[in-house]
Amino acid sequence: MKKCLLSIDWDYFIYSQNGNLGSFSENKTTIIDLWYKRYLKLNKDGRDIQKIFRLSTDVDHFWDRIKTTFRLKEDIKAYVSDSHALSYDIAESNGCSSVYLFDAHSDLGYGGLSSLNFEVNCANWLGKLLKNNRVNEANIVYSPFSMEKPGYFSLMNKIYNIRYPSVDDLNPEINIEAIHICRSGAWTPPWFDERFLQFVKDSGVPYKISDCPARKWDIKNMSLSDQIYYMMA
Repeated sequence: MKKCLLSIDWDYFIYSQNGNLGSFSENKTTIIDLWYKRYLKLNKDGRDIQKIFRLSTDVDHFWDRIKTTFRLKEDIKAYVSDSHALSYDIAESNGCSSVYLFDAHSDLGYGGLSSLNFEVNCANWLGKLLKNNRVNEANIVYSPFSMEKPGYFSLMNKIYNIRYPSVDDLNPEINIEAIHICRSGAWTPPWFDERFLQFVKDSGVPYKISDCPARKWDIKNMSLSDQIYYMMA
């Protein structure tokens, strides 16, 4: 029986008027400091950064859809992290041969096949699983808000078994061995973090949080020194 990893990126649910906001690098600067910097720069122009982002209503019934679309292993566990790169280790350690990814990004690697020569990171973990023969199939369900197209990865699509199904195309006989939910803080705003944690709990699946630091979003109490610090990020 084929074992599958269900991997979900929180940015699947987030719409932004500025679709290019985000970073393929993950560290304290990109997951929190840059959000304050963006706030300060936009605020200077009279714009509210929190109005640029919107959380999809799909988040409210996502797990109901998942549980009617997939067969979840009886004792299944969920892993929660900030970085999506952890999906590589989860797929490998659970003996998964297939991945079902819900994401605004493919995470196949950006910059062509050469991007798969780098170490595993948030931008190439799925491509690395395929290249290293850890899995033999990738199914990418793009967010309705994604700016990517399958054609961007035409060479990889020819070499590896990659599909881009819609939610309606998914087979209800798919067996899910493990679940990974990632916050992708470099792409998702900190003011949605409480809703993210509720989303994790709404799964109804026992979960373990690994390397997902709490983010404090307090724009009302920034000192001048704070503002200078963030503007230098």
